[in-house]
Amino acid sequence: MFYLSLIEHTLRLPPSLLSLPLQDAIKKELENIFLDKVIASLGLCISVYDIRKIEGGFIFPGDGASTYVVEFRMVIFRPFVGEIIAGKLKESNKDGLRLSLGFFDDIYIPAHRLPKPSSYEHDQENRYQVIWTWEYDSEDNNKFYIDGLDEIKFRVDSVDYPPVPIEQPEKPFAPMVITISDFAEQMSLRGIKFRTKEPPQAIIKAADGSLSL
Repeated sequence: MFYLSLIEHTLRLPPSLLSLPLQDAIKKELENIFLDKVIASLGLCISVYDIRKIEGGFIFPGDGASTYVVEFRMVIFRPFVGEIIAGKLKESNKDGLRLSLGFFDDIYIPAHRLPKPSSYEHDQENRYQVIWTWEYDSEDNNKFYIDGLDEIKFRVDSVDYPPVPIEQPEKPFAPMVITISDFAEQMSLRGIKFRTKEPPQAIIKAADGSLSL
């Protein structure tokens, strides 16, 4: 999920940072440039891990800033295909669910990948969203509402880097999008566990109210 990537960057160090020690000033400017940004085919920049090499320090005519060539290592978030991750519900609509990891919010579960049988109803408190329901016991009409209170485990199907649009889209642009293939082999929801390929035939309710297979 997290990687160390070696990056070389030509950095213009603004005069406002020259009062700091050189390495601290360069790290601060690298963080301003890279943190929370997506590098195509590399991933989401999380943190500057260390600075390996600093060269240059040239001041070009008419510019009060010094320019350096910096080699550094960056902590990158890039899940691999098949990886199992746990996230929280961010929002939902008729097309499926959108999950968040806290620092990354563009994880999508298409509606056809939800546990079956599932259906949705319109959210009375938010007309732009729906509430998905999984009917885990059709005989007793027992339902589980996917309402954001529980952690959802899923398997990564693809990691895409859409091209930057020329015109500003109506919705915020997501430079990195993660789509899942299915839920993990087991997903735990308030004590309910199930397998997507082999749905449970019976769910036992204990005396304390918890459910198990």
